[in-house]
Amino acid sequence: MGLHTRLTKEIRNGPKGPKIGAFFDLDQTLVAGFSAASFVRERLVSGRMTGREIAGTFYGALAFGLGRLGFSGLMSATTQAYRGLAESVLEEVGEEVFVKYLARQIYPESRALVEAHQQAGHTLAIISSATRYQVLPFARDLGIAHVMNTELEVEDGVFTGEIIRPTCYGEGKAVAARGIAERVGVDLMESYFYTDSHEDLPLLETVGRPRPLNPNRQLAQIAKERHWPVRRFSSRGRPGLGDLIRTGLSYASVGPALGAGVLAGVVNGSYREALNVSGAVWSDLATSLAGIDLRIEGEENAWTSRPAVFIFNHQSALDPILMLKIVRRDMTGVGKMEIRKDPILGPIFAAAGVVFIDRSDTRAAIEALEPAVKALKQGRSIAIAPEGTRSTTPRLGAFKKGAFHLAMQAGVPIVPIVFRNVLDAFPKEARVVRPATIEATVLPPVDTTNWSAATLTEEIAALRERYLEILQQD
Repeated sequence: MGLHTRLTKEIRNGPKGPKIGAFFDLDQTLVAGFSAASFVRERLVSGRMTGREIAGTFYGALAFGLGRLGFSGLMSATTQAYRGLAESVLEEVGEEVFVKYLARQIYPESRALVEAHQQAGHTLAIISSATRYQVLPFARDLGIAHVMNTELEVEDGVFTGEIIRPTCYGEGKAVAARGIAERVGVDLMESYFYTDSHEDLPLLETVGRPRPLNPNRQLAQIAKERHWPVRRFSSRGRPGLGDLIRTGLSYASVGPALGAGVLAGVVNGSYREALNVSGAVWSDLATSLAGIDLRIEGEENAWTSRPAVFIFNHQSALDPILMLKIVRRDMTGVGKMEIRKDPILGPIFAAAGVVFIDRSDTRAAIEALEPAVKALKQGRSIAIAPEGTRSTTPRLGAFKKGAFHLAMQAGVPIVPIVFRNVLDAFPKEARVVRPATIEATVLPPVDTTNWSAATLTEEIAALRERYLEILQQD
């Protein structure tokens, strides 16, 4: 059963096919917060925002907030400062802001709604008052083909400082939806629209299935009067006191875990037993105190053949703890050199025999793997992420060959582990762990004895394809 079964039940049980539209607002609906704020902050902090742009943005926001300017006036006041600026500048800023700030703020629940509509074959669109430079990175990440947004006028790759009217705001969103319906044959009376704002009432009244998400006060009252179903998500945005307390307890759990390991090691006269007990106790305490429910499918595959090279899709700093919880004992890992410098995790991982590699130096990285080969031959399994680095989104990255060479050199099998929903709990660059249900699928061990350099690329591609199938990604 899926993690968001109740949330997506209506979609799964409803009509299928491209004639059904699923339209999404962006800010506060797909993503917590406001994309424009992150956009402005990045340009301001990086020093790329001119004085004229600062003044125009401040004046426009103030006048709009006081009701002296409509949305079109706000956009005009803001974009006048872009006159003469190359469009490529905002394209680059948009991608940068998405990766640095916004990707991790996408609501997991909204992502689940998008995926459910895609599986139902619906026609999806983001319809937002934001500019394309804010919206397009979301559309690409979520696999949404249609985007309707407020457009800035561009001539020969340079902004003129004017906006193209009508803007995609208020009635403009309803106009945009009707345009999509005419072009691709969508039945608006069978379609959905998700938004947080009462300002989108024209489109809410146009579709047959209005669905307020995280509604503001005015929309919440309208939804109550019209009996529209309302959903609120708290998985993103400002963490609550409970989240902070759970995170603190999770971090603190390393102390008693180390204490239990030292005691076990002394009693048994075994350094390896000390590591095994510390790792198992830490993973259990940390996940439990953080509110992490790890559901494992195929757990027996983790014990079929040891030692082994355990590979996993890398999304979060939480991954090592999840791997410890699955593998339990006689395991070390391969990590990036930056972890070695961490004042807390660095010494702990070093004591556990983790092999640190410098990803910027390929030759040195290959030589650094020799201790890992030795550990495998001595009976300890290795955990390693073939992607090499954490992703800001659930999208699976390319697989590097190091993990597979490691298994071949040591003559051990590869055990693939596929994680889902780790980003729900602890996205990249996060500091606070959120309670979440995480799914892990442990696949049967893959024998590498007949692998060769000539066939390695094909073998890796086949394994990565299994990940894509389980993750339901293209």
